Amino acid sequence: MKILERYILKENFTPFVISVFVTTFVMLLDKIIDLLNLIIEKHLDILTIGKIFGLSLPFMLALTVPMAILLATIISFGRLSVDNELVAFKSCGINIYTLMRPTAIAALFISFFMIYFNNEILPDTNHLLKNTMIKAHYRRPATAIVPGSFNQLKDYTIFAGERTDNELRDIVIYNREKQRFPQTITAKRGKIFLSNGGNSLKAILYEGQLHKRDSKEPKKYELTNFQQFTLNLPDLGYRINQEGTDYRGDRELSSAAMQKIINEKQTDIASVQDKIAKIKSEMTQLEKDKKTSFYRKQMKAHRNNLNIKQDKIRSLQSDIREYQVEIHKKYAIAFACFIFVLIGAPVGMMTKTSGVGMAFSVSSIIFLIYYGTLTLGEEIADKGTISPFLAMWISNFLFGAIGIYLIIISVREMRFVDLKKFKNKVIRFLRINENIR
Repeated sequence: MKILERYILKENFTPFVISVFVTTFVMLLDKIIDLLNLIIEKHLDILTIGKIFGLSLPFMLALTVPMAILLATIISFGRLSVDNELVAFKSCGINIYTLMRPTAIAALFISFFMIYFNNEILPDTNHLLKNTMIKAHYRRPATAIVPGSFNQLKDYTIFAGERTDNELRDIVIYNREKQRFPQTITAKRGKIFLSNGGNSLKAILYEGQLHKRDSKEPKKYELTNFQQFTLNLPDLGYRINQEGTDYRGDRELSSAAMQKIINEKQTDIASVQDKIAKIKSEMTQLEKDKKTSFYRKQMKAHRNNLNIKQDKIRSLQSDIREYQVEIHKKYAIAFACFIFVLIGAPVGMMTKTSGVGMAFSVSSIIFLIYYGTLTLGEEIADKGTISPFLAMWISNFLFGAIGIYLIIISVREMRFVDLKKFKNKVIRFLRINENIR
């Protein structure tokens, strides 16, 4: 029996490794297309490009590993079916459950590893990737200025007629910072640089004019010509330092860290509810004296305060749901590795195909349906329509049930899809259409 188990695992191992590389490469190609414009505009060096793609790999692997297991299972069990090895195993008294057991156990171990991966490795790499992308976006700030349009940058509106590499030409800048009348700066050309770790922006302008109007005396107008003028924007509000921003979103946190935040927010909700109870008690006391103007003012103030507190509770509850959804998502996607074995094995046996193309097509359709269901559940759960647990796990429950049903069908030796008959029908249909024409 150990020889059989090693044989089945060997049959799955090679397709799994190849599938991981292929699916990850496909996702990398999509990433390259998305980043191509950024790479060209910002003139990113090889080290930065390599860092971006390297830090993108963990996020991709969180999705490609389950898909690779599905693809490998369909290929391996499809080959066993095509080569009639399943018939040989059955004639020896070995059932499908025994054949699936080593693959299912291996997938279960991979699921537990993916739980560790999604909680310990993925959050940190997502955080590093975010900081790298932020620095890349603000590496050459002049490229963020769209020629021929007005570009908003905090209290400044910047217009440039054209842009050549790092240099802007025909520049007009409106400075509305703490002034009743905007200050207008025009220049034939100029360059923009970031400083202070990306928090400050410095513009060096050449051959231009500075237009000012006195806020105390609007009729007084001042025009200054300059050959070189340096404009400093001290705080852009990006909060970037050399190490990057310390703030972490839900995808940059482990389940334990998110649960800690949830507990804090639940404590905040309890505190706000106590304040609401106190406000309602005060409103009840005021009901005893309704006729005075003091009563009307106080009741209005209490109602406004009550609405604010209730809005705060709704906001806190919304935040809690988002973190709960992300927690369950980490575990649900990890256990999809095991679920996909339940789907992939019977599908491979029933389709009776060992072809990579067909297996890839079938696995892609199954995974897209699974991920689409997961994404839809996430959106619904964020709105509070259903619980985060059900929203994230319903895909696994549904596909697990379908997988078990397909296994039962395969045990009864029922063919799910007869590809040869389907192919013959398509050929016959095409021939009939040709004869009609």
